[in-house]
Amino acid sequence: MAYKNLQHFINVLEKAGELLRIKSYVNPKLEMAEITDRMSKQPGGGKALLFENTGYEFPVLMNAYGSERRMCMALGVNHLDDVAKNIENLFKLLSTPKESIIDKLKMLPKLNQFASWMPKVKRGRGECQQVVMASPDITKLPVITCWPKDGGPFVTLPVIHTKDPNNNSRNVGMYRMQVFGPTLTGMHWHKHKVSAKHFNEYKKLNKRMPVAVALGGDPVYAYSATAPLPENVDEYMLAGFLRKKKVELVKCISQPDVEVPADADFIIEGYVDPNDEMIWEGPFGDHTGYYSLPDWYPRFHITAITHKKNPVYPATIVGIPPQEDAWLGKATERIFLAPIKMTMVPEIIDMDMPVEGVFHNLVIAKIQKDYAGQGQKVMNAMWGAGQMMFNKILVLTAPLNPPQGGTSEKSFKINDYLKLAQDVFKNLNPATDIYFSTGPMDVLDHSCSKLGFGGKMCIDGTFKFQEEKDDLYESGVISRESGVIENALVSFDEIKKVNTSLLKKEISCLIISVQKNRKGHIKELHDQICALPETAGIKMILYVEHTVDANDLPTALWRFCNNLDPKRDFHLTRIPNPESRSYTACMGFDGTRKTKEFDDFHRDWPNIIVADDETIKAVDEKWNDLGIGEFIPSPSLKFKGQMYGEEAVVR
Repeated sequence: MAYKNLQHFINVLEKAGELLRIKSYVNPKLEMAEITDRMSKQPGGGKALLFENTGYEFPVLMNAYGSERRMCMALGVNHLDDVAKNIENLFKLLSTPKESIIDKLKMLPKLNQFASWMPKVKRGRGECQQVVMASPDITKLPVITCWPKDGGPFVTLPVIHTKDPNNNSRNVGMYRMQVFGPTLTGMHWHKHKVSAKHFNEYKKLNKRMPVAVALGGDPVYAYSATAPLPENVDEYMLAGFLRKKKVELVKCISQPDVEVPADADFIIEGYVDPNDEMIWEGPFGDHTGYYSLPDWYPRFHITAITHKKNPVYPATIVGIPPQEDAWLGKATERIFLAPIKMTMVPEIIDMDMPVEGVFHNLVIAKIQKDYAGQGQKVMNAMWGAGQMMFNKILVLTAPLNPPQGGTSEKSFKINDYLKLAQDVFKNLNPATDIYFSTGPMDVLDHSCSKLGFGGKMCIDGTFKFQEEKDDLYESGVISRESGVIENALVSFDEIKKVNTSLLKKEISCLIISVQKNRKGHIKELHDQICALPETAGIKMILYVEHTVDANDLPTALWRFCNNLDPKRDFHLTRIPNPESRSYTACMGFDGTRKTKEFDDFHRDWPNIIVADDETIKAVDEKWNDLGIGEFIPSPSLKFKGQMYGEEAVVR
């Protein structure tokens, strides 16, 4: 479905009962983010919020993509898998041999459809240029400040347009923009991103790089800007495919080399000069749930701001999951399953990115396994596939393939996490089925010893062919008697919480909250725990910070995935069995905070993101005037006790 503009989408949301209007004044500095954080963590993602009284000329729309239903509405489908099916059918049609003239003629309608998806540059001005600011001033827009330790206000849903100066190919991406003044922002594109590559080409030519930023318009634009498309594939072709109608573009007024969507609400035009000094940008409360630390990024000089009549300013916040961005990620997971399957990993059946893994940290893949070593083959293929190169933890599962045909014994869905974990741990030998590597990582990953480069691991939980088994290892018998393991660990003063609930569900894994107090502490503790007879048969132990409740599984997994560099932070303990001359093995992972003192870790370690007391109190006091339902307490209250010294955030 093609929306005429953002207002059209708002009307559809409201008619469907998916939007709440807030007519009382809410401050864009911190208060909007706090209200949105409370709403986005409600079951099903709550409702979209339209703040109509912002203290500025323009209303602010937030949490518009914040549920599966609203994400489907934005993309014009009933289910996210519908898009993947359309793509898969298209791939099959294009790859089928065309032997007769009839077969070739049947392709003509599809070729015509291809043409209908391609973006078109139209003459004259667009709706987005109905009003031209006499003097461009981004501070006249209700740019939100999300979190108390943020470096300032940030544009958080910018659709950023750049071009390669050599071949004129367009890239549309989404990179946050910190506002420094009326005509100056930062441009936070990471070194792995296509726009950063374009900037490097302009550096070689010693030319200013024209850039344009679109806000609003058809909601599919913001999604397409986040989609992991191959380089030189136009994001507006994807947008045209999704909306079943080509995107109409118009040339910018002050940067005519760049085209932008005609139906956008705002256009911010400008340039990045390679001769400029970089600007110190950040911190920013990021999608990992931690502050990304400040760093040097290019300056974006604003030369014009235009907008439609009666525009709406779209914004989002990211932070401790779940947030709105989880649904943008879920759309990508479902939409790009078909291209991955049909071009790079043909054996993949399904894929899932749990919310606790904040996109890249944790990816689960179900594969059709037909031969020994196929898990490693998939691992290498996926780590070499586009943005999947940032993946930290890859978990593989596979339906049992009966030798003489028949029905698979494992028909559970990939997001049935209980059955998935039971199956993975049943098949797992922790000494031989966990693979480690190093490679490029998301620059927001604070656990890496070096920026943008760190460890990865693949947990191969597929059933094993005989060639993959190692007879040197055997599985021990786990005690599931209530309190046995807890009583055995009570003598360790550094252990604050123990989660044994997974053992009772036939998942051979412990989660332990530990207060680390010396070098080599986790390795030493892990060896001591594994030597206890009560822990025999446990295959894996996850260690988290002592401030984290190990029994709060979603939070513990979120903190663990963020704080782990797998290759650096693993400790494998082998326990000999003198009678059988074999071993049992237990893998320990240190998911605690890393410091220079105890871990020889020399980077700053960021804090988790919580709202400040003043903002929480202000929102509490005005809640009844918002007209958005029963009181929702601040999610930040749960995490206040998990914070530590502020110095790492504000450096």
